[in-house]
Amino acid sequence: MTTEAAPANEVHLIGRVSGRPTQRTLPSGDELVQLRVVVPRPPRRGTDKRAQVDTIDVACWSARSRASALRLPDGQGVEISGALRRRFFAAGAARASRYEVGAASVRRVTLP
Repeated sequence: MTTEAAPANEVHLIGRVSGRPTQRTLPSGDELVQLRVVVPRPPRRGTDKRAQVDTIDVACWSARSRASALRLPDGQGVEISGALRRRFFAAGAARASRYEVGAASVRRVTLP
């Protein structure tokens, strides 16, 4: 049996801010705030029980998300909602790309 599903690009992260968010102005004049969010992975089975994390780059383009992100200190719990985006940019003489979460909303949360 096949289930119908509508296409979606939705990301929901809850983790901790790693480092200070940074603000910059792109050559186009667009303002951007970037931050990294660290999200713990579930414990693994077997003998290797070291805690592992995913470190996820987040880009804040809207005025509201930029303002919220700039108020986040290192280590703050945060909830990010948005979409996965691939961004292209110049890296010296070459073109490069990266995946990041484009934040639609940024909210402080308390984590254990």
